[in-house]
Amino acid sequence: MLRKTGIFFLLILFCMAGRAQELQARVTINSSRISSQTDKKIFQTLQSALNNFLNSRKWTKETFQPSERIVCNFLITINQGDNNFYQSSLVVQAARPVYNSSYETPLINFMDENVGFKYIEYQPVEFNENRVSGTDPSASNLTAILAFYANIILGLDFDSFSLKGGDAYFQKAQNIVNNAPDGRDILGWRAFDGQRNRYWLIENLTNSRYTLIHDALYSYYRLGMDKMYDNEVDARKSVLNTLNMLNNINTDAPNSMIMQFFFLGRNTEFINIFKKAPPDEKTRASEILAKLDVTNANRYKQELR
Repeated sequence: MLRKTGIFFLLILFCMAGRAQELQARVTINSSRISSQTDKKIFQTLQSALNNFLNSRKWTKETFQPSERIVCNFLITINQGDNNFYQSSLVVQAARPVYNSSYETPLINFMDENVGFKYIEYQPVEFNENRVSGTDPSASNLTAILAFYANIILGLDFDSFSLKGGDAYFQKAQNIVNNAPDGRDILGWRAFDGQRNRYWLIENLTNSRYTLIHDALYSYYRLGMDKMYDNEVDARKSVLNTLNMLNNINTDAPNSMIMQFFFLGRNTEFINIFKKAPPDEKTRASEILAKLDVTNANRYKQELR
């Protein structure tokens, strides 16, 4: 009897592992900017519901082991609210472990400044990828945004392990944009909403004009970062090759969103990769980095001399 019980317990564990979700997400809501007259308990309820939404939903058909779940953070800052409608910003961060090390390299570190949504406490937090807008666009906008970034994270992660491996998830993100909620205070889904928004991010990731970005992602993560432990020289050459690819993209399409997106939060990582490089590699890397990541140009020039 004990043996049968043990076998039954192992089967349960096996099934649980097979159903393990892909994301290990943490949603945090910061409501310190809005009036103290607002009952802030509502945001605790929403925070709990969103954590459950991201972590309990099955986003792919793939089998993820618990240790393989993608660690990601979503920080929602409520800037103002009126009649259950809240104007907010969202910071999305996700990282990927580097093979044979305890280091994690960024997949995404992006701020979305146009997150408007309607929420009444305890209303269901739902998302239907076949009916993105739902019956109330204002109420469905927040989950549509989170689902969009969940698929972006998955696409980037899969791209980092196999060439163009993330295509299916970028297409899902594209579908969300194509069927996005629409309304006066709902922004970020359209080309005319700005130059750095959800529309342009997925446009760049799916447009054949920028197809080299997927080669660059694979080159950077799988052939570069993952090889650092075994062969630092070859790994660094792969990262330099990545920079050359990105430079080609920028030459063909200057000031594209994907370029800025890739470099966000990555300057220290690049400096650490190239600070021990031979002089010719270091000089080439510094030149390209200063050109593509203008915000940190001076730092590259100073630290990669």
